[in-house]
Amino acid sequence: MDLTLIVVLVIVLALFFDFTNGFHDTANAMATPIATGALKPRMAVGLAAVLNLVGAFLSTEVARTISGGLIREGDGGIQITPEMIFAGLIGAVCWNMVTWLFGLPSSSSHALFGGLIGAALVGAGIGAVDFTVLVSKVVLPALVAPVVAGVVAYAATRLAYAITRDPATGRGLGRGNFRYAQIFSSSLVALAHGTNDAQKTMGVITLTLIATGSQAVGTGPAFWVIAACALAIALGTYTGGWRIIKTMGTGLTDIKPAQGFAAETSTAATILASSHLGFALSTTQVASGSVIGSGLGRKGSSVRWRTAGRIGVGWLLTLPAAAAVGAAAALLATVGPVGIIIDAVLGLGVIVAIFVISSRDQVTSGTVVSEVDAAVGAIRTPKATRRNRKKKRQAAE
Repeated sequence: MDLTLIVVLVIVLALFFDFTNGFHDTANAMATPIATGALKPRMAVGLAAVLNLVGAFLSTEVARTISGGLIREGDGGIQITPEMIFAGLIGAVCWNMVTWLFGLPSSSSHALFGGLIGAALVGAGIGAVDFTVLVSKVVLPALVAPVVAGVVAYAATRLAYAITRDPATGRGLGRGNFRYAQIFSSSLVALAHGTNDAQKTMGVITLTLIATGSQAVGTGPAFWVIAACALAIALGTYTGGWRIIKTMGTGLTDIKPAQGFAAETSTAATILASSHLGFALSTTQVASGSVIGSGLGRKGSSVRWRTAGRIGVGWLLTLPAAAAVGAAAALLATVGPVGIIIDAVLGLGVIVAIFVISSRDQVTSGTVVSEVDAAVGAIRTPKATRRNRKKKRQAAE
């Protein structure tokens, strides 16, 4: 197949993956403020889209981890071809779409890594993957970051409830006002998400350009690559990803404003620190860990461990499942242009089929609002208390 054509195909598919990453991970930033009523659903995803766009321009360390670290490339290294990168992206996109269909907040990052690793092992052999980088900058952060975020969220939630407790009555004072603080904290998460997740697609496109000799070894992403990836993830974020927002916002625990603020600040701090260090982190895992930690931190709150278990299984399966699909696609790609065409047709078929299936049971912004009404109604604020008293008086009359 013509080299220019396969490069174009890789770039288009990479940007589509970036788009799916956007709507797959919107929940990381905006599920909790939607659940507490701090932000209206459409306003929340619009704000997240803008901040994802801005965040994508702030750092390229994670992109360099992928383009010059995880997959060995360049002089003295193993040459992974654009065909193999295309196959890896097929694996990542298919897994993202499947987990989105089931409303499962799995890791788009690990889907991408798994797809690339599976394709590289088939196309270039075991030497194509730098397992030192894989362990130090992907696997270890995946194990440590959610735990750290959960512990920080737990401590922050306990602190928030302690400092707002009335010593005389033991009741909370002004905790509903944390909804306003959530606007800031959720915005920070969206910004942090842009600094980490958008970088991964930049790294893939840069890896492709280096592999074809269009870009020098060791260089970072070009400005047009940064801009294209930033726009793709922002557009994806704006579409909402309502299925996963529903799971994150109400499926793990009933979120109160103080909890939401604690979870979001913990998530943002963890992601920003990881982006600075070049760790290709799963923002989904960090956000889920923070939500669970905040649920454990509020007295009387409970975590729905069955839902948490489903999410955990998704985490464990993501990398190997995407790797398996990427490897299968790479085997087809080795046949030649016909194999690439078959990969493209099969991948497109999976995407279309999932969209058709999802249309039978649509989850929209309105659906999410109805699902979180119970959680929002449980939030005690002065205004809510007065409204409830008024309703009771009117009912008595």
